[in-house]
Amino acid sequence: MTTSDNGYLKKRVLKLNVGFLLNDGTYLTHDSTMDFPKVRVDEDLVLKYLRGTIRLNRTEEGILVQANLETALDDECFRCLEPINHVINVEIEELFAVDSRNDDAEFYVDDDAAIDLAPVIRAETLIEQGYNKPCRLTADGTCQLCHKNFKDHKFDDGDDYIDPRLAVLKQLLDK
Repeated sequence: MTTSDNGYLKKRVLKLNVGFLLNDGTYLTHDSTMDFPKVRVDEDLVLKYLRGTIRLNRTEEGILVQANLETALDDECFRCLEPINHVINVEIEELFAVDSRNDDAEFYVDDDAAIDLAPVIRAETLIEQGYNKPCRLTADGTCQLCHKNFKDHKFDDGDDYIDPRLAVLKQLLDK
């Protein structure tokens, strides 16, 4: 595997050759596992690791990729802004079309019979990173991300902090 000067794998490791599935006909399945150390998925995203199971299904339209992956990245707690190790579970179910004329497909098998998982993993990880942040403290007042105890902390806007940009929406909900 190719590593950069910073010690992470290049995103090239996320390109999978699926020629064997394309040549053997439809309805074939290939199961595999991923277990990569630090990998750069894109210029703005370096994952501390990437591991899990991946299933490739050959369909009439292309290759259906189904994966359950776990990863972690350097992030910050949304409450106290302290650095944290943010563990994220990513589920992928995406069709890589064989025919580039398929207007419904977002991803395609390239001319070398390879699929590039980097854009899918990047998108799903960033979505989960935003959604995976807890909006409530545990019963004892502990943040689920940074594990700081906010039990005795007094929030200016109450325990249900509302982003000022979304306050108008809360007013609509309250009506």
